[in-house]
Amino acid sequence: MKKLLVGIWLQVAGSALAQTAEVTFWVDGVCGMCEKRIESALLNTSGVRFADWSTDSHTVKVSFNPKKLNEQKLHEIVAATGHDTQKVKAKDEAYAKVHACCKYRELNAH
Repeated sequence: MKKLLVGIWLQVAGSALAQTAEVTFWVDGVCGMCEKRIESALLNTSGVRFADWSTDSHTVKVSFNPKKLNEQKLHEIVAATGHDTQKVKAKDEAYAKVHACCKYRELNAH
């Protein structure tokens, strides 16, 4: 009986792990406020388990449930906060809402 319970537990744990995918992609931004905005948008999304954006590399690492989300949706979520990704450019209306110090497009133009 004990072996049966351990076997069932391992099967359940294994299937839970199989429902996690990880992706890293580029997201434009400049500061800690950008980091908080990007990570919060992702972490407040059902199915996202982990999100970490780096100000140095401008990449975000996301762990998520692929049964609930896909990579394209993650790009769209970030772009909706006003940040361009490698696949989706933020709409001008969303970009206009980011704080003045977070205006990365103006910084890139110089």
